[in-house]
Amino acid sequence: MNKKLKTDAVNQLFDAVLTLENREECYAFFEDLCTVNELLSLSQRFEVAAMLKEQKTYLEIAEKTGASTATISRVNRSLNYGSDGYELVFQRMKS
Repeated sequence: MNKKLKTDAVNQLFDAVLTLENREECYAFFEDLCTVNELLSLSQRFEVAAMLKEQKTYLEIAEKTGASTATISRVNRSLNYGSDGYELVFQRMKS
């Protein structure tokens, strides 16, 4: 884990997220927390990660999501060299 990321404020944010019980609560919280563009960017990265896991090409991903190749590359780097957070979530979503 990135030591710069682990702060009391980030812990408090994650604790707040962990209290959310359903999609509607997530919508309410994240709509208050994030701008529309921030939330759309986060969801785009998650969609890019899912498509990379499905072995889609950068071109296919860019066309479907509108993500830049720089964003796709950053997400790919996280999938390959990150903290396995995407993998953890993808595995849990399968269940």
